[in-house]
Amino acid sequence: MANASRQAAWEYWGAELKRRREESGLTQEALGRQVFVSGGYIGQFEQAIRKPQLDVALRIDEVLQTDGFFERTWRKLIDDQRYADYFAAAAELERLATKICEFAPMIVPGLLQTGTYTRALMRAGDPFAANERIEEGVRTRLERAVILKDAPRPMYWVVLHEAVLRVPVGGPGVMADQLEHIMQLARESKILVQVFPFAAGPYPSMGKMLKLMEFDDAPPTAYTEGVYSGNLLDDPAMVKRVQQDYDLVRATALAPEASLALIESAAEDYRRCASTT
Repeated sequence: MANASRQAAWEYWGAELKRRREESGLTQEALGRQVFVSGGYIGQFEQAIRKPQLDVALRIDEVLQTDGFFERTWRKLIDDQRYADYFAAAAELERLATKICEFAPMIVPGLLQTGTYTRALMRAGDPFAANERIEEGVRTRLERAVILKDAPRPMYWVVLHEAVLRVPVGGPGVMADQLEHIMQLARESKILVQVFPFAAGPYPSMGKMLKLMEFDDAPPTAYTEGVYSGNLLDDPAMVKRVQQDYDLVRATALAPEASLALIESAAEDYRRCASTT
């Protein structure tokens, strides 16, 4: 349903483009020349086959003298798609949760990421993306983290696999800042963090991130994520199974104080490395 409604909104955007273009007496080719795309592209915008970039929407407003209509509508539609379809529902539930428990097997969870870490991660995942797209992704992720700073905030308990500390994202300076950010949140009692060390060996749901969320007036849910896919689970039996997996990971992880000591040691290593490069 969400996909269908967004597609309908883009179809409206395209229909309005066609109507206003024709009212201005311009062909697709003529408009395309003035906004620096081909006439075929204009046709694809009008049919909602292709979504334009913001700079194109701005130029369309200028040429058609539409008082910012296409820019405003574009921003609204893009804002509605801040998250991938498979994660959108989980992101909404984060804001409602009273308790969030996460296990991160490889990268820092989104709620804990710094801007520089997120930027490096997104750039590594899509090296050809436009800078504007990367920056929008960074802003969106940082907006999610507000729930850990503003009252009332959820109880947040995270277990990081040691790999999260050791896989360098964005270079030693970025990693040092990121780990220090996590330590600061822990010292301010905004999060509880543990580290699952390499020495502990295998763990349940190998390679899978786990997120458990509890609410005041709704049953708990669980979220797991793979490559460009995610599963939001609300079946009580499945949530119970995920909770069991998380409990086993948490029981095997280092105690909070020992975990912070390991994070601090890794941060210091990165900081020394950054100072010599």
